[in-house]
Amino acid sequence: MKTKHIQYATQGTCSRLIDITADENDIIRQVFFVGGCNGNLQGVSRLVEGQRIGDVVGRLQDIRCGSRPTSCPDQLSKALLQLQNAPLVEE
Repeated sequence: MKTKHIQYATQGTCSRLIDITADENDIIRQVFFVGGCNGNLQGVSRLVEGQRIGDVVGRLQDIRCGSRPTSCPDQLSKALLQLQNAPLVEE
């Protein structure tokens, strides 16, 4: 199976990094957040694993955290858009 993987440095959130892997069919296989609200971000990660990238982006983009112009879910949507263009590698 071929996969794609990125590490995305977040901006404007408590989390600092998102590590994501998807398969060749753009199905999200693993999501790990570094920093942020651990329980909430574990929940978000588990909810999106097994979902198509495009479906998740549509649900999470433009979510705000309080008065901030972004949030961890919004940053995940940005990371997933970047992941869509990442090269596939053989596992």
